[in-house]
Amino acid sequence: MTMTQLHLDELSAQTAVAANSLEIRPGQEDFATPTTYTQEEPGIDPTKAWSRVIKEGDQVVGFVRAYFDDDHARPELRSCLWRITVDAAHQGSGVGRFAVEAAIDEARSRGKDHLSVIWTPGDAGPGEFFHRLGFVDSGETSYGDTIGTLTLG
Repeated sequence: MTMTQLHLDELSAQTAVAANSLEIRPGQEDFATPTTYTQEEPGIDPTKAWSRVIKEGDQVVGFVRAYFDDDHARPELRSCLWRITVDAAHQGSGVGRFAVEAAIDEARSRGKDHLSVIWTPGDAGPGEFFHRLGFVDSGETSYGDTIGTLTLG
């Protein structure tokens, strides 16, 4: 699979079922939702979330959500990559990179100068993936999660 075969689609009732059915690799469930996001999610404005499924042809192979709220009390959540889920069978094939690049494009289209991401630290976690894509560690949340920031040029 090449990234040129991947495309975004709106989140709908049909694609949401497929996105919720994506299977991740064993051990990744500990890193799927950092504590910071779990604690902050009730206070986010759902109209400011940008959610898309990633398809290869007609098959949903991933999901990406970003959040854009200039007025959020926490600066790291004002322009933030909230979630990436890539089906286990498609991991390592460019779907995650495609998801991050799509969120970057969306952030730029909204005039943002950076994109943050928060992850639970750990050897099996996504930290190295985000580092390879240019995110740098920029802090830690009160829940012990790592904040990574990518400056958009």
